[in-house]
Amino acid sequence: MKNNLILGLIVSLIVGGVVGFFGGMQYQKSQRPNFAQGNFVGRENGQLGQRFGANGANRPVTGEIISADDKSITVKMQDGSSKIVILSDTTSINKQATGTKDDLKTGTNVAVFGSSNSDGSVTAQSIQLNPMLRTSPVPSK
Repeated sequence: MKNNLILGLIVSLIVGGVVGFFGGMQYQKSQRPNFAQGNFVGRENGQLGQRFGANGANRPVTGEIISADDKSITVKMQDGSSKIVILSDTTSINKQATGTKDDLKTGTNVAVFGSSNSDGSVTAQSIQLNPMLRTSPVPSK
């Protein structure tokens, strides 16, 4: 009787562990990062990028530069709208090697990371030149 009780307990522990393991795997598969809620963290220049706000205020600006000067660039986004991006002395400009403001030329595709301003412009913290985007490039006219 005692042996049957011990054997039953061992079998129950093994079955419970296997069921728990596979149940945990199924639960993990159902959990996907929710990028719309600000859980995206990218890498920029070898460091962790900023965490985007849940309100979407700090989403990257991606598209083609349509005008540029020493203090700002205007980016035509994929939906056809445009966004003014303000540059500062601390804005990092990256390509396969570190870039400069001279690299911000009309026709160059960019991904801009920064903070939104009340007037709708963005103050750039980092700009990636010719980023690898999952979407199609902005059509040129």
